[in-house]
Amino acid sequence: MANKTKWPIEFTLLGLTDNSKYQVILFGFFLIVYILTIVGNSLMVITVTLSSTLHTPMYFFLRNLSVVDMCYTTSTVPKLLSDFLSDIKQISFFGCVAQLYSFISFGGVECVLLAAMAVDRYVAICMPLLYSKVMNWKICMIMASTCWIIGLLNSLAHTVFTFRLPFCKSRDINHFFCDIPPLLALSCADTSINEIVVYTAGGSVIFGSFLLTIMSYVFIARAIFKIQTAAGRLKAFSTCASHLAVVILYFGTIVFTYIRPTSSYSLDRDRVVPVLYGIITPMLNPIIYSFRNKDVHGAITKVILRHQQLPTLQ
Repeated sequence: MANKTKWPIEFTLLGLTDNSKYQVILFGFFLIVYILTIVGNSLMVITVTLSSTLHTPMYFFLRNLSVVDMCYTTSTVPKLLSDFLSDIKQISFFGCVAQLYSFISFGGVECVLLAAMAVDRYVAICMPLLYSKVMNWKICMIMASTCWIIGLLNSLAHTVFTFRLPFCKSRDINHFFCDIPPLLALSCADTSINEIVVYTAGGSVIFGSFLLTIMSYVFIARAIFKIQTAAGRLKAFSTCASHLAVVILYFGTIVFTYIRPTSSYSLDRDRVVPVLYGIITPMLNPIIYSFRNKDVHGAITKVILRHQQLPTLQ
């Protein structure tokens, strides 16, 4: 009996709404968002891979970001879509473990990856003559691998400490997926250690990445203001504007969700916020990064034309 209390067979996800009419509308909305996310990020991955003109550090990191975004949104949206069509929104205990681990993993990887992309822009703008030497292929691979390792290890810590708790208050998760705050709310044990882990491990990843990003942009801004011509300043800023927009949207919502005392959580309100950074942002990333980017537009056109010409060549 004690084991059943500590390790429930399954949880029930309460979802975003109980209204059946809204569920149909939301199903259509999130289905479109998910399709756009997969198609947009897949197109970015294919374009960067096949286009030799995009084999640069910036697009190397952007391709990694697209892969992360597809995995990130896939960790929650397919289950969310199926729950919209089901009266019983259950998830197994180990399915919940897997969902929490994958969601936190890809979220952590994205945090560090955004910081790595900011460092890349810093080197490109502040040290243009040394760019090819500093951001060589080996360094890029090390930076990308570090992003993945940090994200996976950070998630492992959160997952272990979350599921060591006994869940004896209820099996109803007031969320549309298994996340740390609603799971802590189900535990009848002391969750102070979990909060410490969130603030130390999670906070280090989030704030460390954010601070590194902000520091990079402070130096970038100083370098841009030193450019003599307005056209030069505009060109330099345009290479960073899209990344800065993603950083503000992503870090702003993720800090609001996790880096707060548990007592300040409002689960009814806060379950909507992850939609922004976990579902909407992965859809917007390929749009934001390709918007007004002539290199990406030209590469996509060449890839499409090459694909259309293949049958005739055969």
